Amino acid sequence: MNIKLKNKFLYFDKYKIKCAIGKRGITRKKLEGDNKTPAGIYKFNLIFYRKDRISKIKVNMSKEPIKKNMGWCDDSNSKLYNKLIKFPFNYRAEKLWLSNSSYDIIIIINYNTRPIIKKKGSAIFLHIVKKNYKPTKGCIAVSKKDMNLLLSKIDNKTKLIIY
Repeated sequence: MNIKLKNKFLYFDKYKIKCAIGKRGITRKKLEGDNKTPAGIYKFNLIFYRKDRISKIKVNMSKEPIKKNMGWCDDSNSKLYNKLIKFPFNYRAEKLWLSNSSYDIIIIINYNTRPIIKKKGSAIFLHIVKKNYKPTKGCIAVSKKDMNLLLSKIDNKTKLIIY
């Protein structure tokens, strides 16, 4: 199955899902901190979820509960740039355990992973949207209801096409 992102909507099968994207739009030349969503064709890598908030998660992919010490390195000075890390950590990293619900479910988008190129962008996820579909720093965000629909449809062969 392919999922297409166009004009702040995800399209697949017969569905059209509203989403939030990077506050500066979509780009083919993604850079760390530019607040843009990277254009391209990607697969989904792994799913993280808050076990204390999500009672059941049914998906045909690898999934892992988020722990309080988990983060994602967004510091290009680190050799762990654009990778999962554990706190305490000596470089800049985004916490995955949040007090709000944005990261209750995170689908890792396989962006800038093989190979990882420093300063080309990190932590590009599909996650739960904030109120009023507030723009992201580069991720794609959908409602919790729509996230559950996506989880029931995707697998590690699903392609995400952003243009």
